[in-house]
Amino acid sequence: MSDWTLLNTLYVMTEGSYLRLDNDTVRVDVERETRLRVPLHHLGGIVTLGDDVLISPALLGRCAESGISVTLLDRNGRFRARIEGPVGGNVLLRRAQHAASGDPARCLELSRHIVAGKLRNCRTVLLRGAREAKSDDDRSALDAAVQKFDASLRAIGTAATLDAARGVEGEAARTYFTAINHAIRTDARADFALDGRSRRPPRDPFNALLSFLYTLLTHDCRSALETVGLDPQVGFLHVLRPGRPALALDLVEEFRSVVADRMALTLVNRGQLKAADFRKTEGGGVLLADEARKTIGIAWQEKKRETLTHPLLESEVPIGLLPQIQARLLARTLRGDMQAYLPFVAR
Repeated sequence: MSDWTLLNTLYVMTEGSYLRLDNDTVRVDVERETRLRVPLHHLGGIVTLGDDVLISPALLGRCAESGISVTLLDRNGRFRARIEGPVGGNVLLRRAQHAASGDPARCLELSRHIVAGKLRNCRTVLLRGAREAKSDDDRSALDAAVQKFDASLRAIGTAATLDAARGVEGEAARTYFTAINHAIRTDARADFALDGRSRRPPRDPFNALLSFLYTLLTHDCRSALETVGLDPQVGFLHVLRPGRPALALDLVEEFRSVVADRMALTLVNRGQLKAADFRKTEGGGVLLADEARKTIGIAWQEKKRETLTHPLLESEVPIGLLPQIQARLLARTLRGDMQAYLPFVAR
């Protein structure tokens, strides 16, 4: 079965599933057979993946009353909708967040820290790729990219405007997505090499894989922000647009490389995903096959259960809890309890 409860979120991706309310329990039925029961008080969110996963109106109403978010993703992992009850949270915290978002100097300060965290984590992934490289050419290409990231880290510290900070991040991203090909196993590059980052739609299998993982990561970051009372729509680095979870995307930047990208490389390099797990559309896009989504879902579950040492807390924490921890640190920064936001940096 491909459904699971992890870190108070129920993920349901089994085709034909029907979620219903059974007293104070969520019951998951497949073909009229009960496959899973989860007490409501254990849940902070429900995520469904696929067009044929249904939820009863009674369960939706109860989730809204209980503050349990329900997120709907399509069969390719793209965000479709989020259902939730009345907005809660600390009004003073949100007031401080909105004030910071409207202050160019504060936006720049927070964005510098966010980008610096992203750059350091991308650099870590490239260094690991260089250590594991099987050829001198791959090692040299990855080492050269690391040197460019060193320059980018110096540049972000002196960026005088938000546009300048975004420019540093954009240039580093181009370097990163060019170099990452050298971290892909040589015999897999014919199928999985990418020519830069492409979205809406992804133009190659590796980009399709990254888009799926980034969607899952964005959901976790959005839920973490809402948990601490922050507005996921009002960010600092990403431009505000209707319907865009700008702050969630800001938070995602810290984790893209060390969580999603490393997982994508592992799935490809270990042969867990093949070219046959993807299909092309008439418009030239590339989509994941159903079985591939299940493979990724299981790997995502396992990844979130892995532990690592948080550099600030100096203790072992599950990877799945990292967005929650960083959301709380960001909230403390906005309230003035911390002098500066400290992004997560992998060791």
